[in-house]
Amino acid sequence: MRLFAREDGDSAAPIVFLHGFGSCHGLWRPITGALSPERTIAYDLPGHGASLGWPDAGPAKIAVRAISADLDARGIEKFHLVGHSFGGVVATLLASARPQNVVSLTVLAPGGYGPEINGALLRRYGAAVEPDEIRDCLAAMSGQSSAAPDHAVKVLAEMRRQPGQSEMLARIAAEISRDDRQGVISRETLAALAMPVSVMWGTADPLLPYSQTEGLPSQFSLHTAEGFGHMLPEEAPERVVVVIRRTVG
Repeated sequence: MRLFAREDGDSAAPIVFLHGFGSCHGLWRPITGALSPERTIAYDLPGHGASLGWPDAGPAKIAVRAISADLDARGIEKFHLVGHSFGGVVATLLASARPQNVVSLTVLAPGGYGPEINGALLRRYGAAVEPDEIRDCLAAMSGQSSAAPDHAVKVLAEMRRQPGQSEMLARIAAEISRDDRQGVISRETLAALAMPVSVMWGTADPLLPYSQTEGLPSQFSLHTAEGFGHMLPEEAPERVVVVIRRTVG
């Protein structure tokens, strides 16, 4: 079995997109489209969307190994990484494991940068199937002035109607947010990353608090999204594109 990924554009070192928990490759479309004609590869992570049946899906380390193997199978030696939320921790761990291959790293409200996590909200989001439920959850995870895009609600509703998807998300959510805490990547591991790294975080993030930006390595570029919440790819796609372009160079 291979991971599902949508590939567009043409450039020497592709930009690899890793979505957050409960999401899928389709939510990156406004951003990957804005980056055209750059080569982009947007994955469905193990246990999500067209990669629902991936064995042992759930832990970040499984996703890291799966993405790494797939990039090798595509013959890609150099690549940029962009990860949101759970995809952010996967991207960071992959950059740490393969620093010789990762040209740059951009993470948006990444998991694993601090222990606090709003487990109840995460589990509620994972359980949402109907469009109204999904819209309410997206609003709850966003800043007060942000509205859930219709395309995001449609894409997520289609994904979550797959047989077995809700059960898989419930299992992953329980694992990610056990005791309302999450696993943490050490600051020493982050400091060892030598490639350009950008971190974008909303000050009104209700899922992973903005305070997790404290103590980031000095070489990291922090982009503060004042008043924005957790769903940065949906809330502020234009800002995300600007940050990616600056980091990719």
